[in-house]
Amino acid sequence: MPDAPLQPLLDALQFSPDNLPLRLHVGGLLRQAGQHQQAETLYREGLRHYPTDPALQLGLAEAYLALGKTSAAFVVVEELLAQNEDSGPAHLLHARLLHATQQPDAAREAYAHALRLDPGLADPTLSQELQASAPRRVPASGPGGPSPDAPPSLDQASLLGLEKPRINFADVGGMDAVKEEIKLKIIHPLHFPDLYKAYGKASGGGLLLYGPPGCGKTYLARATAGEVQASFLSVGIAEILDMWLGNSEKNLHQLFELARAQAPCVLFFDEVDALAANRHDLRQSAGRTVINQFLEELDGVSASNEGVLIMAATNAPWHLDPAFRRPGRFDKIVLVTPPDEAARTSTLEILLKGKPLAANVNPAAIAARTAGLSGADLKAVVDAAVDVRLRESMRAGRPLPIEQSDLLNGVQLVKPSTKEWFATARNYALYSNEGGLYDDILTYLGVKKPGGK
Repeated sequence: MPDAPLQPLLDALQFSPDNLPLRLHVGGLLRQAGQHQQAETLYREGLRHYPTDPALQLGLAEAYLALGKTSAAFVVVEELLAQNEDSGPAHLLHARLLHATQQPDAAREAYAHALRLDPGLADPTLSQELQASAPRRVPASGPGGPSPDAPPSLDQASLLGLEKPRINFADVGGMDAVKEEIKLKIIHPLHFPDLYKAYGKASGGGLLLYGPPGCGKTYLARATAGEVQASFLSVGIAEILDMWLGNSEKNLHQLFELARAQAPCVLFFDEVDALAANRHDLRQSAGRTVINQFLEELDGVSASNEGVLIMAATNAPWHLDPAFRRPGRFDKIVLVTPPDEAARTSTLEILLKGKPLAANVNPAAIAARTAGLSGADLKAVVDAAVDVRLRESMRAGRPLPIEQSDLLNGVQLVKPSTKEWFATARNYALYSNEGGLYDDILTYLGVKKPGGK
């Protein structure tokens, strides 16, 4: 039975069942009173009137969780996130569900995502429980641990993903213009330091690769490190952002210190727009402090970045804070487009290398039929052909070579994944491109700039 103070509100809801604010208010009071079964009933009734209301769905999922109905709660939360992937409260509840079902890694990721969307959602109890179940990390500071300015040891460096790539530019199909830009900005200063110093140019600096997904930006960065026999450290958002205040900045500083200690080193930030979003778009100060720390590290305020080659990749350069494109930071921005025909031929040859091939396989002929396909799309073509041959080989009991027809059938199955990106990029290049930063997009698409000839 509901508490006596709630009964008048419940009676009012009987007279006005479609009163959404009242229903949400009463549902919240029921959950606060621990009457989760009644809250579930109330939310389910409300969803008959408003079947897609996110607040009702969230309340229902929270009631399910309190009642131990985790499977039902997961269904509701996943539907919520499908409708609005930027819902911080939904990600927070998702984290609680994952934690309740013994999925600590996924729970920490979901909780960190919720805080990125809205730092005001911090849950101290959940934070403490997730932190207790977290694997031991390299401490930024503390008793017995290194100071924030101490370079990580080799064991710690290995844990953080430092590697020595074995690939170089010869393993990258095409992209000659992009390779030349990288050589001029990053490689030549290492090979000819005296010449660059004569002009007051130090080795190091930043280069931003942008373009549609699947076109080899990460692979190209790794090949750059291999080209100069440098260390390579790939950094994703999970390696930096932390649920504890101030730890994200420490993590970022530590990664830069590791790169400086291992110079020459290519420090690569994947999906950098997640870390370097425009500060005007951030409502909370937590994200701004991370960006300010990032800018300080790029400028080498606390330590020199000599020999640290900083590269980054993004699918959405228009979301970056303009401060990142100032001289000395990511002052060179390079468009990485889907490969041209020659590059597609080279990419297919690399993808087919070492596989059993029939005599009639002609990568150049396949490349001629794959305009607009990214490197990832070409891999999907080859994978489709391999899957066909594997099935046939299992029946035959021996490995059968890939036929040209298998690859052609794969081409029919794979559609260019870059079209949607170029549709968005074209609008930015046409209407938000005062400085000419995205002119390369218009050149690639063969579109004239407004007001141009």
